[in-house]
Amino acid sequence: MSQNPPDLRPDLAPRPVFDTARRDGQPTIGMVSLGCPKALVDSERILTRLRAEGYAISPDYAGADAVIVNTCGFLDSAKAESLEAIGEALASNGRVIVTGCLGAEPEYITGAHPKVLAVTGPHQYEQVLDAVHVAVPPAPDPFIDLMPAAGVKLTPRHYSYLKISEGCNHKCKFCIIPDMRGRLASRPAHAVMREAEKLVESGVKELLVISQDTSAYGVDVKHATTAGRDGRAHRAHITDLARDLGSLGAWVRLHYVYPYPHVRDLIPLMAEGLVLPYLDIPFQHAHPDVLRRMARPAAAAKTLDEIAAWRAACPDITLRSTFIVGYPGETEAEFQTLVDWLDEAQLDRVGCFQYENVAGARSNALPDHVPPDVKQDRWDRFMEKAQAISEAKLAAKVGRTLQVLVDEVDAEGATCRTMADAPEIDGNLFIDEGFEGLAAGDLVTVQVDEAGEYDLWGHRL
Repeated sequence: MSQNPPDLRPDLAPRPVFDTARRDGQPTIGMVSLGCPKALVDSERILTRLRAEGYAISPDYAGADAVIVNTCGFLDSAKAESLEAIGEALASNGRVIVTGCLGAEPEYITGAHPKVLAVTGPHQYEQVLDAVHVAVPPAPDPFIDLMPAAGVKLTPRHYSYLKISEGCNHKCKFCIIPDMRGRLASRPAHAVMREAEKLVESGVKELLVISQDTSAYGVDVKHATTAGRDGRAHRAHITDLARDLGSLGAWVRLHYVYPYPHVRDLIPLMAEGLVLPYLDIPFQHAHPDVLRRMARPAAAAKTLDEIAAWRAACPDITLRSTFIVGYPGETEAEFQTLVDWLDEAQLDRVGCFQYENVAGARSNALPDHVPPDVKQDRWDRFMEKAQAISEAKLAAKVGRTLQVLVDEVDAEGATCRTMADAPEIDGNLFIDEGFEGLAAGDLVTVQVDEAGEYDLWGHRL
């Protein structure tokens, strides 16, 4: 069992979990998946297509005929990590295909690693498959290479990310995601539901809804209604989609939800138990001048009113957010406004970036960049406040009875999550006595005995 604090970089994907079964002579591909959970879903789709063509998946470089590196290009530090991963794969295997967000800058990659076999951009599935076919021709066996209905998953079998759209219509100055992934492109609602139904049928207990802007889902298609194979109509609107997903009987967790006014319509669904009482909202900052320099809505005071209304309608709601400190031009007074806002908002889960320049971002040209030592100091102070809030909120849960989802069981105990905890980025609840017989994917009832800064401990009832 590993305790928190969790990694506070929300752009990092969960650790992939590979199915390593293979037959004699089967062509084998390795996969390195970097970046956010949205990139992890892209990796799952690529590997699902490859498995359908008869390829096996290798968990290491040595056992692979070639390696795909799915890269991240969100921050300069993420780009450096991607280049390092490509270099490691080249050194260990020698046959490397690059895809993902950094693939939108092929010269940047080939300039550092000219020996890569191919470079493709984000969600260019066909081009990745073409590159694999050239490097490692397929050799399917139709009698053996059977695909599960849910496809290839890189997460544990009991939870899965469900991507509902690509791209983003926002023009935040610090972000280049719209340049790499394009404008908002929503999946048809019936297609999302068909995928979700297959996942639940295959044993998934939790659906984690992701996109760049979840609350804008369907705006680009004017909230079109489409019918599935069963004839049921599904509307491409986040409120309708959340209600439909909630009918499947699994936990439904909403990520990357911008606080548009219609978000308040989701709260009754949470109060009814159809959707988990959990909102992941990227507030980024609280001072109106900083938000304007970011080209984001500058209405932090109204947001506090919205938060109060959400909590009044659903007292158990958990609010998670991410923030940027040290944004160009951020003064000490503006930073203090952010800390004071956090103290008033009392968010349950908080992640934080120190601002970084990203090649191509408009924020690079802003004046008055904050020195690194000042950014570090502000990050430390911000996280100290966030940690104190988290510790107090968790302490208030001692003695409560909660339903938890078991993620892992080892010799020391069971690592679980409450409804307030997303995998990898939030806290855990640990059962270190009486955990015999538990398995990953079990839903059990516990009483909370002890609380720390980010985690809980409890016993089964």
